[in-house]
Amino acid sequence: MTTGLPAGWRRLEPGDAGPWAELLGAIQRADGGWQYTTEHDLLAAFGHPQRDYARGSAGIWDGGTLAGFGLVTLRTSADPVHEVLYAGGVHPGYRGRGLGTRLLDWAQGAAIPLHQERFAERPLALLADCPSDSAAAMALFAARGYEPARRFHGMLRDLRTGLPAGPAPVLPGVAIVPLTRDRIEDARQVRNEAFGDNWGSAETTAGLWARFLDSGAWQPEFSFLASAAGTPADVIVIAESAARSRVIGGRDLHIPVIGTRRASRGRGIASALLARTMGAARAAGCGSASLEVDADSPAGAVAVYQRAGFTVDHTMVFCRKLVLP
Repeated sequence: MTTGLPAGWRRLEPGDAGPWAELLGAIQRADGGWQYTTEHDLLAAFGHPQRDYARGSAGIWDGGTLAGFGLVTLRTSADPVHEVLYAGGVHPGYRGRGLGTRLLDWAQGAAIPLHQERFAERPLALLADCPSDSAAAMALFAARGYEPARRFHGMLRDLRTGLPAGPAPVLPGVAIVPLTRDRIEDARQVRNEAFGDNWGSAETTAGLWARFLDSGAWQPEFSFLASAAGTPADVIVIAESAARSRVIGGRDLHIPVIGTRRASRGRGIASALLARTMGAARAAGCGSASLEVDADSPAGAVAVYQRAGFTVDHTMVFCRKLVLP
C-alpha cells in the first residue's frame, strides 16, 4: 500500500496495465465514446514525462478487481494558470458508492504539491472532461466545485462515400509534402504556433512530440506538411488506434493535430490538407476519419471540418475548478 492513500488504494504501476485496460473497457461500454485503450497503450504511457505515477496516480482495488482510478497530468507551461488535467473513472458495477467524489478529492490533494514544485508562483486549476449528456457526471463535478468551461465535439467522416474524385486541389504558392522524419521539428513549430491561441492548449515540447511520433500510432503515409512561399504553414498529423479499428471492424484514422499558422489562415490550406489526407486514406482502404475540435474554435475549425464532410458524433464538456488562485 502506498503511504498517504486510503485502505484499498495504491498507486498505479506497470503490472496493473491489464486490470486497468479491463476497467477502461467496462467504462467505455457503459458510457460510449472513443476511449479504446489496450494494455500495451497503458504500459507505454508509464514513461510520460508530464506524469508522476508515484504521487499522481491512484487505483481503488476490490481484491483483484480495479474498481476505479485517478490520474493527473501536469502541463508544460502555466500561462497564466497551470491547468492540470485529471482523468478518472469508476467501474459501472461500483458506481453509487461515492468513489467518484473521493477520486476528485484525491486528485486535488495530489495536484497541489506537484504543481508547487513546478509553478509555485502561478495559480492552479484542475480540468476534467465528461460527456455532455451525462447528467450524473456533470452533477458530480458541480458538487465538488467544478464549472463547465468549454465544449469539444467529436466529429466523424465516412471515407467510403462523398469524397471528390481526382487529386486534391492545388493552391498557388503552396507546396504540400509528406511529413517525413526530417520535417518533424518544422511540424512541431507549426503546431505550437497554430494552437497558441486555442483554449487550454499548452506547448508541445520536442520530447513530447518525439514520444508521440515514436508511439506506433503515428501514420506518416497519411500525414502532410504544407509550406507557403517556402515557409512551413500548416500540418496534419494522423494516428490510428489499433484497438478502435478492431472494435469498429475497419480502419479509422484519427486526426490529433491539424493546424495553420495565423499568417496563413483563410487561404484554404487546412481544407487542402484534409482532402489530400482523406483521399490517401480512402485509397488505402480506410473506412472513416475522426477528430476532436473546440466547439468555439477561434479559427472557425468546426465549419472547416463540416465543409469537408465531418459531422458531430458526440460532445464532451471540460469542467474546471480553480484550486489555488
